[in-house]
Amino acid sequence: METRIREFRAKKDMTQAQLAEAVGVRRETIVFLEKGKYNPSLKLAHDVAKALDTTIEELFVFDD
Repeated sequence: METRIREFRAKKDMTQAQLAEAVGVRRETIVFLEKGKYNPSLKLAHDVAKALDTTIEELFVFDD
């Protein structure tokens, strides 16, 4: 899975720590999400997308 979290986070001038706080997770979780090493729950994906003012489909690219 690929993500565009870093790109959208940069557009909002938001740090990993700020995003983590906004969605209620540890900064390390955001690091793993950005590296594609962690598949988020649907709720977490929704929360991250909402915090970044975008959609789940824009943030996450799922490999077939």
